[in-house]
Amino acid sequence: MRLTISAALLASAATVVTASSLTPPVLPLIVRNPYLSTWLDNAREEPWKKWPMFWYGTELGFSVLAHLPDTHEVFPLLGRPQDSLNSNERDYIAREKGYSISYPKYKGAQYDASTTNLTYALPAPEGLSDVEDLNITLSFLSPVTPTSTLRQSLPATYVTVYVEGSFDVNIYMDVNGQWVSGFPDSQIEWTLSQQKYAGPVEGLKTWTVKRKDQIIFAEERDQAEWGQLHFTAPENVRHESGPSESLRQRFARTGTLQNEIDPYFPRAINKYEPVFAFSKSFELARSDGPGNESILFTISHVQDEVTQFASERGLTRMLPLWKSWFHSEEDLLSFHYLDFSNAHTLAANYSEQLRIDAYASGSDTYVDIVALSARQTLGATSFSGTPEDPLLFLKEISSNGNSQTVDVIFPAFPFFLYTNPRWAAYLLEPLLEHQLKGLYPNKYSMHDLGSHFPNLTGHADGRDEYMPVEECGDMLIMGLALVSSLKYESDQVAQSIWSTIGSTDDDSDRNDHRFTLTNLGTHDGVGFIDNSWGGRDKGVKQAKKWLKRSYPLWKQWTGYLVEFAKEPANQLCTDDFAGWLPLQTNLALKGIIGIKAFSELASLLGLTDDADEHRKISEEYIDHWRMRGISVDGSHAKLAYDWYGSWTTLYSLYSDALLCFHPSITNNASSKNTSFFTAASQDGQQHLSPDPDIQPGKARDFIPHEIYINQSIWYSYSLQKYGLPLDSRHLYAKSDWEFYAAAVASSDVRKAILDRVAKWVNETATDRPFSDLYNTEQDGGFPNPYFFARPVVGGHFAFLALERACKEGEGQAMVDSIDEL
Repeated sequence: MRLTISAALLASAATVVTASSLTPPVLPLIVRNPYLSTWLDNAREEPWKKWPMFWYGTELGFSVLAHLPDTHEVFPLLGRPQDSLNSNERDYIAREKGYSISYPKYKGAQYDASTTNLTYALPAPEGLSDVEDLNITLSFLSPVTPTSTLRQSLPATYVTVYVEGSFDVNIYMDVNGQWVSGFPDSQIEWTLSQQKYAGPVEGLKTWTVKRKDQIIFAEERDQAEWGQLHFTAPENVRHESGPSESLRQRFARTGTLQNEIDPYFPRAINKYEPVFAFSKSFELARSDGPGNESILFTISHVQDEVTQFASERGLTRMLPLWKSWFHSEEDLLSFHYLDFSNAHTLAANYSEQLRIDAYASGSDTYVDIVALSARQTLGATSFSGTPEDPLLFLKEISSNGNSQTVDVIFPAFPFFLYTNPRWAAYLLEPLLEHQLKGLYPNKYSMHDLGSHFPNLTGHADGRDEYMPVEECGDMLIMGLALVSSLKYESDQVAQSIWSTIGSTDDDSDRNDHRFTLTNLGTHDGVGFIDNSWGGRDKGVKQAKKWLKRSYPLWKQWTGYLVEFAKEPANQLCTDDFAGWLPLQTNLALKGIIGIKAFSELASLLGLTDDADEHRKISEEYIDHWRMRGISVDGSHAKLAYDWYGSWTTLYSLYSDALLCFHPSITNNASSKNTSFFTAASQDGQQHLSPDPDIQPGKARDFIPHEIYINQSIWYSYSLQKYGLPLDSRHLYAKSDWEFYAAAVASSDVRKAILDRVAKWVNETATDRPFSDLYNTEQDGGFPNPYFFARPVVGGHFAFLALERACKEGEGQAMVDSIDEL
């Protein structure tokens, strides 16, 4: 095996991130899954003002220092390593120790969907007045690779240090034991391993840190109490472990480390704070001009088992998906390190296409919003299973820690539809498997698979959170959206453009409903690429097979909605923080759309009696809903049928459009206007079967178009400083539902909502990863409850998923028709 990461590639990787227009309070650094989730806490200030944090808000020991050998100056770049160098922060001179503490010029942060870059400038030493500053970039890559599930499943990320200048510099990086336990007094142990290769780099060296006593499937302050941290670098770097103060002071004095391993372990994380460090010297002073070099590190958090799941086989300890391809952690770490060029290429492709598509929405700031949302969405997930039966587990981060929460997957669904619908199928599969086995006693869909991740033990007593109409509607809408993503006639109109990459071999004749990963291939010289998702006859066959196996559940849940969605009883909806409420207008609409969705699912399987019956019921119910849910003057939807004078953000309208039930949007092929979104093919997705309600020359919207228009107008009156409040009860907003609503509003209202959310991102007083629940007035802070780092920000992709959901120009047709009317 050869290390083939070229210097040219490493140098180019530092420049791929485009300028960022928004300044959020927190930025993702290393975000891969619920337990490998490290963030820059003070992203509007210098990165050395605070320690990086775990998503929960607890500090993580992660520091970077730069040292100039010509002047013995040491510069903190990340974290607060300067606290170990001088106890008096007002006195930066420590000459008696042989070094001085200085601070670089911080040039700011840039980010895209996979990368965050922090850039600094170090002034030239005295006597080199004609020399320009030395530039340093810390680049954190957690690659989003929609064409390669194998790569996405790896619990590992890249950190690259780029240096460019005309004078020498030494770089130091360390991590501590806080990465492997939420208990500061946990006993930890460590090793250093080395792997030899033949190539331009001789090999790798890896620090491995773990709790001495592993507590499997246990958490403390949401950190895993099992698993091990791996910190990897090329073999030509220096290494050392020991007390943080000793290592950092030695580096500040000498610019290097001693290649020694602290033998005093196990010991507590907080006892003399053991850290695990690498250092690298860069000789940039050259006669032919400034030099530029780089060093690549990787950080991973590896678990032998990721969850326990009440599957059809019984309570099962689930292995991580990567174990199907790599038989040892060493194999995993080596592949991941050597694969940097491929991972970087795939991630850059996704980020660039996302930038193009988001920019086409009409708002520069939308590019940054979805870029910030991508890693956060995936950061709540963990890939498991096998290539024959892949699964994707999800944690409801920060709100309560539930596992596989249906009404958290639902708002995140647009991200998965846009990025890779295959992953959406892997999210739904644990819920379907568990309930098909009869492990859940209620007739409605379960709320979640376990009260706290990673324990997906189910609710055999049926006493999960009571949201029956919500969860049934969510599942049916997601089910039809997923089926529709399989059914496309040309690559140009696929729900995700990445769905079309990979082998198109039709393996749908297998007597199996699963969407396997057993046929990985090569594309443009990059290996381990998924086969294509659906399309043409293959997609229809796959959809039917998947649907047939779970059809009893879809019908059962629809039966519940027929009985209870028309006039919802007192219950919770997805906005459970707002409390119980009967006759919720949004909730009823979601249930009715769910019934309509079932009619389409039945049609695909040729079950015309079921299809016709439930289509008629949905039509009857939607007429009833209009009478009960819309205000007397017709100007807006009420929060509840009997709550006169109230209003609500009617985010359930989005599902009507996404499922192509709104011909004014989705079948308006006669629109003469240029598409508002990126152009697609003329032959878009059609309904799964001929629909008597939508025929050429007799198109009829399931939900009258005037409701779309009136809601859009109402939103324009209801906007506040930082966005659109959820409803008339409070001034807080839910950003996922804001984007759902904006996606089916007029272009002016859409832009107004986006602009206000962008203003909130720049000014909010929240101090955690992207919150989806915030006050729209005052300082834009948390309203209590405190929601942050949640995967529901996948709902920010609502525009992008809708743009590709049905036919060319649908998004524009919608905007044009609303604007014109």
